[in-house]
Amino acid sequence: MKFQDLLAYQKAQDLAMQIFKVSKQFPREELYSLTDQIRRSSRSTASNIAESYAKRLYPKHFIGKLSDSDGENLETQAWLQFALDCEYLDSRSLTD
Repeated sequence: MKFQDLLAYQKAQDLAMQIFKVSKQFPREELYSLTDQIRRSSRSTASNIAESYAKRLYPKHFIGKLSDSDGENLETQAWLQFALDCEYLDSRSLTD
């Protein structure tokens, strides 16, 4: 099994790619603030899941990386809320 086989990783990767696509439409003045932050946190969610898989034999490191991933996911949610509030997206922009 590879980390790419993990459902959590697949969902995080898919969301990061959806965010990348929709954030291309954000205003240019948001490029180095909201756009950059939301892309980085969404990518970090997936990458921390991958890192946790590498640490799976070491419970404290494994849990730590999953905790980091959870934190990045919450950060992504906060940035998405800003994007919604600024009307850069609507609630249907990120769907399966």
